[in-house]
Amino acid sequence: MGARSKARKRAVDVLYEADLRGMDAVTLLAERVGSPDVAPVNDYTITLVEGVTAHRQRIDDLIAEHAEGWTLQRMPAVDRAVLRLGLYELLWATDVPDAVAIDEAIELAKGLSTDDSPKFVNGVLGRIATIADQLRAVL
Repeated sequence: MGARSKARKRAVDVLYEADLRGMDAVTLLAERVGSPDVAPVNDYTITLVEGVTAHRQRIDDLIAEHAEGWTLQRMPAVDRAVLRLGLYELLWATDVPDAVAIDEAIELAKGLSTDDSPKFVNGVLGRIATIADQLRAVL
């Protein structure tokens, strides 16, 4: 697994835990970065968690709009975390190609969630990817 893939996994872990605990993800990450008991945190993990947190409302609105038949609250928490990260990379990470953002999110869903989650993540991010250029133009 490459360094960025590991950073994504760690970011999903932080986003997931923050969601379950009702905490701000950046605050939780800051606790981890400063803790001597935790392995060093990759700079890309920090970028991802800060980016998702900064754009969280817009990200959640887009997920809710494009997750056919699902509300954010009804989704498994890990799927929410994966989708948030994938959508952040899709729309705001200019150095990540759209296909890579989607593929990485699918791989995270395969490893962390239910058997149906990869297909669900692919569907949501795929629908958003078709309008990604229009969305980026107004961000």
